[in-house]
Amino acid sequence: MQRFGSVIGVEPNKIEDYKRLHSAVWPEVLAKISECNIQNYSIFLREPENLLFSYFEYHGMDFAADMAKMAADPKTQEWWKVCGPCQIPFTTRAKGEWWAGMTEVFHAP
Repeated sequence: MQRFGSVIGVEPNKIEDYKRLHSAVWPEVLAKISECNIQNYSIFLREPENLLFSYFEYHGMDFAADMAKMAADPKTQEWWKVCGPCQIPFTTRAKGEWWAGMTEVFHAP
């Protein structure tokens, strides 16, 4: 199992929209997340800085293949188009990232 953390900004005027969307995530999107071996997926909001922090655990064998499968899913693509305008990606994120990946520096077993 691998743990992943990432961060992105959120448009201040879109925070309520983002909360509303995530209070009722589309069932097809949730199913694809599970199918792609992601568990314990959480998103946290930090105000007033307007930052979103995401955490999930990957339980599969081929992360790149599972992420490609998720990215190819039409319903997931539709979800991203709805959520994308709410988000402000970091200018310092790595090439190919939307959410900026983070390095784990501590984990208490």
